[in-house]
Amino acid sequence: MRYDAAPMEGLTDRVWRQAHQHYFGGADRYYAPFISPPENRVPIKKKMAELAPEANPGAPVIPQLLAKDGSLAAWMIGLLRQEMGYTEVNLNLGCPSGTVTAKGKGSGMLRDLEALDRFLYTVFDEAGGPISVKTRIGVERPEEFGPILEVYNRYPLAELIIHPRVMRQLYRGQADRAAFAAALTACKCPVCYNGDITTSQDLTALEAAWPQLAGLMAGRGLIANPALFRMARGGAAPSKEELRGYLTQLYTGYTAAFGSAPAAISRMKGFWHECIGLFAGTEKLEKQLRKLREPWEYEVTVDQIFTLPLRG
Repeated sequence: MRYDAAPMEGLTDRVWRQAHQHYFGGADRYYAPFISPPENRVPIKKKMAELAPEANPGAPVIPQLLAKDGSLAAWMIGLLRQEMGYTEVNLNLGCPSGTVTAKGKGSGMLRDLEALDRFLYTVFDEAGGPISVKTRIGVERPEEFGPILEVYNRYPLAELIIHPRVMRQLYRGQADRAAFAAALTACKCPVCYNGDITTSQDLTALEAAWPQLAGLMAGRGLIANPALFRMARGGAAPSKEELRGYLTQLYTGYTAAFGSAPAAISRMKGFWHECIGLFAGTEKLEKQLRKLREPWEYEVTVDQIFTLPLRG
């Protein structure tokens, strides 16, 4: 079964994708964090550089779009295909962030199924496939997913990636795997499951439970343990040497990308927030890491973390 890296804004960019592949691998696809097509239809160079094929060697990258205007999304899909060589493009109908949903984007599109239908009709009419969709199962209640799925089933989706939470949950509570299982047989396209995959045992258990899936997608679980996919396939847990090399590559990569070590430290705090649990006895250093700002403080604190044992 395919294992995919979920798109996570501020974490799973090209710097991370290259470091992860180099040290751990195991991802069959990397879904890039969403980009929004500009209303003036003038590509933003920084956003396009993030998706440039030469900056993303290795495992396939799938661009993701956040949009509510079907024609604008179709234009961006065409640009990604014609100028950058991408084939599949993913539509983000799952982001629950209030700043996104207030604009009627992401999972906010699930509020109006007629508008959702018009959006998908326009995208497929003007751009054609292959196009995949990442979705939530509703706005307020899981029971909303039946009518939502009826809309999706009208279109030849390359894949439907289902995160079985509703918009109002954000990332609270548990993913509703019962609701996912109930809907699975009604899906007319290939399906990928996403949500609360944190251990290699989660991956193998889900693969055994739903062998008909096209894939499984992990986000925070993969940031927390970058060897997650490798371990699910029978490989080794991350070693200190690998983690040191991986995190150093991230730090130097972001320092170069941002032109500033303090900016890189800010980004690294997001990674450490997730993966510091790999080490035992980090409580004091975790607090210290959150407060520091200077490069020397960061480097000293990281050295101290690496004196600690990895959890068994």
